[in-house]
Amino acid sequence: MKKIYTFLLAFALIQTAFAQDSLQIAKKSKSPVGGRPNIPSDLKFEFGFNQLNNRSEDMSINFFASRTFNVYYQYPVAIFGEASGFTMDIGIGIGTDKYAFKDDQTLYNNPALGPESSVLKDITDVLGDDINIKKNVVAANYFDIPIDITYHFNKTNYTKGFQVSVGGKLGYLYEAHTKVRYEDSSDLKRQIKDSQNYGFEKFRYGISVKAGSPGFYAWSYFGLNQVFQKGLGPNGSEATQINFGVAVNVF
Repeated sequence: MKKIYTFLLAFALIQTAFAQDSLQIAKKSKSPVGGRPNIPSDLKFEFGFNQLNNRSEDMSINFFASRTFNVYYQYPVAIFGEASGFTMDIGIGIGTDKYAFKDDQTLYNNPALGPESSVLKDITDVLGDDINIKKNVVAANYFDIPIDITYHFNKTNYTKGFQVSVGGKLGYLYEAHTKVRYEDSSDLKRQIKDSQNYGFEKFRYGISVKAGSPGFYAWSYFGLNQVFQKGLGPNGSEATQINFGVAVNVF
């Protein structure tokens, strides 16, 4: 995961260097009246919370411990004319969603349904009653392709002013795991990380809405497909995903 983030950051920095060189060249030459506004590439860090919609009562999750973190590199392309105020922001990045189930429960493989399946169990039923659970999360990690249509209220300078966008993203699940951190009866600190599919859908897609300034904005994502494969998730879950939070745009 760290190598992927490092690659994305390095790629974005290279793109920024090229953009700065192009900008210097543009300053030396004469710009036509009504020329193209300065539209930089965007490296975005999105922080927020991850929730399940249409879930059963026995799949309650801890709100504050169920978080999401996205790193997206997007490049805006002017559409409908150079001063229309509209851009299409096409990108690529990594999305990480965490689920912290209440009552010290987590996902385990369901042998009756095969390797790509899960069932929700009490951790103490598996590891024993004489433990003290410190942390309990399920993580799903995706390669995402976000595409947004953005309207900039400042039509002469897209790097300033209020803006809103509506779009979506397509994601591919490349890794999922559970992590349980606990202390045993001898007060020894232990951690178990188990990487499996757990019945998660391999692909996800949904609608995103964003609003704010070029440097800081609020965002939300509404998943249109189910989080788990039909009949393979915990308790036959048909839950969908809702994410929301705030973000910073470093470029």
